[in-house]
Amino acid sequence: MQVFLGIDGGGTGCRAALCDAQGRILGRGAAGPANISTDTAGALANILTASNAALDAAGGVDPARVSAVLGLAGANVSRAAAQLSAGLPFARHRIVSDAMTATVGALRGADGIVAAMGTGSVFGLSHKGTFRQFGGRGFVLGDEGSGAVLGRALLAEALRAEDGFAPMTPLLQSVLDGHGGAEGVIAFSLRASPAEFAQFAPKLLQGDDPAAERIMTDAVMVVRAMINRLQTDPPLPVVFLGGLAGAYAARLARCWDIRAPLGSGLDGALLLAQGAG
Repeated sequence: MQVFLGIDGGGTGCRAALCDAQGRILGRGAAGPANISTDTAGALANILTASNAALDAAGGVDPARVSAVLGLAGANVSRAAAQLSAGLPFARHRIVSDAMTATVGALRGADGIVAAMGTGSVFGLSHKGTFRQFGGRGFVLGDEGSGAVLGRALLAEALRAEDGFAPMTPLLQSVLDGHGGAEGVIAFSLRASPAEFAQFAPKLLQGDDPAAERIMTDAVMVVRAMINRLQTDPPLPVVFLGGLAGAYAARLARCWDIRAPLGSGLDGALLLAQGAG
């Protein structure tokens, strides 16, 4: 029996699913983060954990029988992709960006723009049978509007407020207090991963703190400008994905035709593995 494996790996976690030629799911698995540009070795370990769980759930399928597509954060870094590829046990595999699998899963072949807003961020454009990826440059140089960038902005604003350069608010004071003051915030920033920064993002969506409103307003303006840049004439529908999808969709509801995704990045990986992408 021919079997296909899809992997959806990002900065927060990794999911795997195994299906047959008819698309029936045979097994699933999950593990930790799988951003191959920030931690290739850790990503490989989590990918193998998730895929082995899916193979075991399907009755112990031999990975040497599997055709796999891996949609991964950081796959645009060719050296990391090559290093990861050398450690994979599958009969055949293809490594693509998580933006591609997210776009394939969300649109199922239709034209549109996909904005994946999670720990990181990336944008996919499907138009007239072609796919293009935008953004997804990582926490240091990009990932606009992402959870990690929002968390970093919150900590930076807390430090500005501590220095008197921005109004202090209850949220900013709670961030400072939670780290034992400014020095604690700085110490955290020097060791924190993107996923750890992203843990602060939900604080920006709760209540009506003025600092939270400022940070979210700025982020929404950036995301809106990026999607406007990708739009065509006539305008394409927009799909938001990820943990912050609802927050951005609600704030940008009047800008475009915003639609619910038809599937997930994991669905997209399976479709590509079956040759449907």
